[in-house]
Amino acid sequence: MDRFDRYWIGILAGLLIPAAFGLTYIDVMNLWYPLKTLQFEAGGVLSKLLLVSVFPDLALIFVFYTTDTWRLSKGVLIGAMPYILAALMVSM
Repeated sequence: MDRFDRYWIGILAGLLIPAAFGLTYIDVMNLWYPLKTLQFEAGGVLSKLLLVSVFPDLALIFVFYTTDTWRLSKGVLIGAMPYILAALMVSM
């Protein structure tokens, strides 16, 4: 596991996993109509979607933290920050 303990792998995973999870969540929950027609308010569907997308990253941070891959968990946290900041900006 030490060969995967790199910051850039964590950042890449932290950026790609929420996007994939968010698209899957939109498809399963059938949220395409509110997103396409822009019928959501600030702090509505979009901010909640962004926060739900970050949950897999938080689980990964926990798993990597317990397996002592510190750089990988820090990279995932750094990769999750744009989604968290975007959710905060949309909700304000």
